[in-house]
Amino acid sequence: MSRPASHPPAGDRLRARLAAGQTVLMPGVWDPLSAHLARAAGFSTAFLSGYCVSGAHLGVPDIGLLTQTEMAEVARRVCRAAPELAVVVDADTGYGDPSNTIRTVELWEEAGAAGMFLEDQRWPKRCGHLDGKQVVPRDEWLAKLRAAIAHRDALHVTARTDARAPLGLDEAIERARMAADLGVDAVFVEAPRSITELERIASALEGSVLVANMVEGGKTPLLTPDELHELGFDLIVSPLTGLFSAVRALRDTFEQLAGAGTLRDDLGRLATFDEFTALVELDRWERAGDPAHGDGAPAGP
Repeated sequence: MSRPASHPPAGDRLRARLAAGQTVLMPGVWDPLSAHLARAAGFSTAFLSGYCVSGAHLGVPDIGLLTQTEMAEVARRVCRAAPELAVVVDADTGYGDPSNTIRTVELWEEAGAAGMFLEDQRWPKRCGHLDGKQVVPRDEWLAKLRAAIAHRDALHVTARTDARAPLGLDEAIERARMAADLGVDAVFVEAPRSITELERIASALEGSVLVANMVEGGKTPLLTPDELHELGFDLIVSPLTGLFSAVRALRDTFEQLAGAGTLRDDLGRLATFDEFTALVELDRWERAGDPAHGDGAPAGP
């Protein structure tokens, strides 16, 4: 993929930020609208969560029902709608063997993704904070990681292991160490259960970029980015915060609408008409459609 020298790929920009010692907090997004909201809040990096996409687009749990091409299409829409965001895209297990993983890398880069998370679960995978997970043998996962690294352009590759639950923390740390030795950009031991376990991970993997996953109601203690940085974790994911917030807001609002038939006496719980049109950049689209301001509409989803 050729890009102007003045505009480095999003994966390289993310890599450079982490190499400089910055802590990067990624909110979870699931569609172009949530990506617009993340950007408007000041985020420069976001995580396209398989859990969120499964729930929001299919209405199903994160238990391996979402396909590679469905996720790639959502990634394309999100990256196109919010080009200012560096979007790291959940890639589950790579959707098959190393050849399927190569295809996943190609699709993610064609979509404009900054990075991918690639895990060692046995398919069908499960949300990392659900019980009942199983993992594949080490060599099977490492082969996928080698394929991803060898065939990427600038994609930032995070190696995620879910071995903590089925095989114990020592095995998870060893898998993460082996992945780091391959040259992945970051390593991610999913679902440690205490600050002590986070400390053990950081001590064993010193020198690697470490990922922490902050899931409300999950198995890992909720810590701030500063607290996690002090422990040694600098790529921080808050994947479900926005979705859970949106679900609560929609549920409460729909219940009120069903009961009262209107929200005319409680408009404060809603975005205004003008706020929404500004969020989706109505003015920019109208200027683009005006012959006095140039040809054609801006890039959209």
